[in-house]
Amino acid sequence: MSAESRGPGRRRKPRSKGRKGLLITAWVAAGIVVLGGTGAGYLYFKLNGNIKSVDIDSALGTARPVKVDNGSENILVLGSDSRSGSNKKLGGGTDDGSARSDTAMIVHVYEGHKKASVVSIPRDTLIDRPECTDTDGEVHRAASGVMFNSAYTTGGAACAVKTVESLTGIRMDHYLEVDFSGFEKLVDELGGVTVTTTKDIKDSDSHLNLKAGTHKLDGEQALGLVRTRHGVGDGSDLGRIQLQQAFIKALVQQVREVGLLTSPKKLYDLADTATKAVTTDSDLGSVNSLVSFATGLKGIGPSHMTMITMPVQYDPADPNRVIVQETKAKQVWTALRNDRAIPKTATEGTATGQAKGVVTP
Repeated sequence: MSAESRGPGRRRKPRSKGRKGLLITAWVAAGIVVLGGTGAGYLYFKLNGNIKSVDIDSALGTARPVKVDNGSENILVLGSDSRSGSNKKLGGGTDDGSARSDTAMIVHVYEGHKKASVVSIPRDTLIDRPECTDTDGEVHRAASGVMFNSAYTTGGAACAVKTVESLTGIRMDHYLEVDFSGFEKLVDELGGVTVTTTKDIKDSDSHLNLKAGTHKLDGEQALGLVRTRHGVGDGSDLGRIQLQQAFIKALVQQVREVGLLTSPKKLYDLADTATKAVTTDSDLGSVNSLVSFATGLKGIGPSHMTMITMPVQYDPADPNRVIVQETKAKQVWTALRNDRAIPKTATEGTATGQAKGVVTP
C-alpha cells in the first residue's frame, strides 16, 4: 500500500515492515558533538567530514512563515526509514530507493534555552501537502488528503519542512534527521539506555520481547521499542508515539549522565557516531555550527521538556488514519509562535494511543 493510500480495516491492521518508526531528539547527537568538537587538526576535520547537510533555505526560497525574533528556536526532527545500505537489515522491507519520515517532531526551544516543548506529528495524519521544490530543483505538485509522511517520500527534507510550515504557520529554524543504523549505533555507543516497562512488550515485527520491569536497552532493543506498534496499546501510530516520547526522556537523561570526560577515546567514538548519524540543514552542517547550537541546548533536561502529540482525531472514513483537530491544533501553534507554554486544553479530548505510562525513564 502506498504512503498516500487509505487502506480498509481497523487500527490493529498490520503494517508493512517498511513503515516502522524511528526516534531522534535534536539535542542528543548535537550535545555529544559539543565535547567531540573540542579537538583540533585531523580529528576535527574527520568529524566535520562526517556531517551530511541539505540546503533547505535555497530550495524553499522566501515563501515561508516569517522568522519570529523572540529568542526561541523551532527545529524539525525527523526519523527516516531509508532501506538503503546498512539500514536494510535493520528496517526490513525492500530497498526501493525511497524513505519515509516515520517519526516527526517539532522541537520548540523557549527564549533563554532552559526548557522545550516537543510536538509529535503522527505519520498517518491526512493533510493537504503544498507544492514544494526539493533540493535538486524538482517541483512536486500539491496533493490533498495524503498521509503526512508522504511529503518526505515525495520531495525529501525540503518538502517535509515546507509541509510542516504550511501545517503550523511556524518557520522551522533548523532541520535534523537520523536513520535506523545511526540511531542503533548511537545508543550502543552511549552504553545503552535504561527504561522501565509496566507491561510485557512483545512484537515480532520490531524484534522486541521485554518483560515488565527495568531494562538497559542496547541499540537493537531501543530501535525495536521506538518502532513497535503491535506490542502494546491499540496498535496505532499514536501509541507508538507515546512510547517514543517516554524513550526520549530516558535517552536525554543517559546523555547527561554518561562520563564523557573520563575517556578521550569514548568521547571521540561518541562524536564520530553522532556526526555520522545525522543529516542537518546547511546552517548546522559543520562541527562549529553544531557546537554553537548544542551549547544553547545542554541545560535542557527531561524535567524541562513538555511532550505532546499534535491534536488529532480518528478519520470517520478510515480509522487507520487521523485528521487534525484544527481548533485545538491552532492553540498549540499559537502558543509556540508566541513562545508560550502549550495550554492543557489543547490536548484534552484528542485521540490517544493507549500506551501512555507503559514505558518510563
